[in-house]
Amino acid sequence: MLEALKEKVYRANMDLKKYGLILFTWGNASERDPETGLIVIKPSGVEYDEMKPEDMVVVAPDGKIVEGNLRPSSDTPTHLEIYRRHPEIKGIVHTHSTYATAWAQAGLPIPTFGTTHADYFYGDIPCTQDLSEERVKEAYEHYTGVIINETFERRDTLACPACLVKNHGVFTWGTDAADAVYHAVVVEEVAKMAYITLGINPLATRAPQYVSDKHYFRKHGKDAYYGQAKK
Repeated sequence: MLEALKEKVYRANMDLKKYGLILFTWGNASERDPETGLIVIKPSGVEYDEMKPEDMVVVAPDGKIVEGNLRPSSDTPTHLEIYRRHPEIKGIVHTHSTYATAWAQAGLPIPTFGTTHADYFYGDIPCTQDLSEERVKEAYEHYTGVIINETFERRDTLACPACLVKNHGVFTWGTDAADAVYHAVVVEEVAKMAYITLGINPLATRAPQYVSDKHYFRKHGKDAYYGQAKK
């Protein structure tokens, strides 16, 4: 079942290691099948060097395992909650990449200091509020997805395809799992740039909005002109 999608999700997970976004088993990627609505996700706690495409787990939107001999990622409820609220999202990645996680642990958004950030994210990359003790005890991973959704109640998920979860790590998303990996790579890089920027100048300010707008909209939207015309 969904063998091609299993291969795709496997490759996305392996790319997290390729790009240095994970250590050990600290991350996961998933993708939603547009025809069935089923989600393929990495198995829980399996070492990347041992993982195979057939190890990917197929789960239903309610979390029931449809196919697979291994338990799905412990973050599956978070992925499912994001998918449930956002049909435009087709792939999700979670990592504890160093610089992005440092911002999450500080409880701060990643500011739009420059055009590299603005090319990919419209506005600061937000950080959630604390999860309440009641939510953590009741259903931690589910409510992690809920608080991400709450953070994006007034934001466009496609214009800013990333969120920091306070004290935890980063979630990114996109048109498929590979796109979510791409955004995870960029988040880590702009998080690093922002950290270095504040180290050089603790009083650094955000890029002017008109500069950020120029860079974002030359790559996104109906008037974009970056790159080559699509055939």
